[in-house]
Amino acid sequence: MIVAVLDANVLASGFVSRGQSAPAQVLDAWRAGSYTLVLSEHLLTELEHTFEDPYFSWRLTPEQIDVNLRLLEKWARVVTITVQVKDVVTHPEDDLTQATAVSGRAGYLVTGDKKLQKLGTYQGVMILRGVLRSNFPVSLLAAQ
Repeated sequence: MIVAVLDANVLASGFVSRGQSAPAQVLDAWRAGSYTLVLSEHLLTELEHTFEDPYFSWRLTPEQIDVNLRLLEKWARVVTITVQVKDVVTHPEDDLTQATAVSGRAGYLVTGDKKLQKLGTYQGVMILRGVLRSNFPVSLLAAQ
């Protein structure tokens, strides 16, 4: 089974977008049971803050945001960060996202962050661009 971490922006974009967008496809594949989604308390908190951004708060009601957060808390595998990742990229929150992936033994981290993407792979976690349909989940899941 594929195990993946999605960063907060990919998650938020997936909840806002509909249909054929890459973030929506990523979430739809998770809902269909195609992979295990790994999160941490850090990522859930970051997602809450992301939903406060006007782009997302104009598109989702507070009730929808709450439902989406509860969905993740109930069905994703929420792990404790046990591996310290420090100064791998320029933002501490990115280190915590990467630490979530390593701690959760994810094979993949899906992100739109170009600095993280430049790493390619870190401690066995393949870092994928979260904006290309051909990248994840379509081609990855088809290979399984």
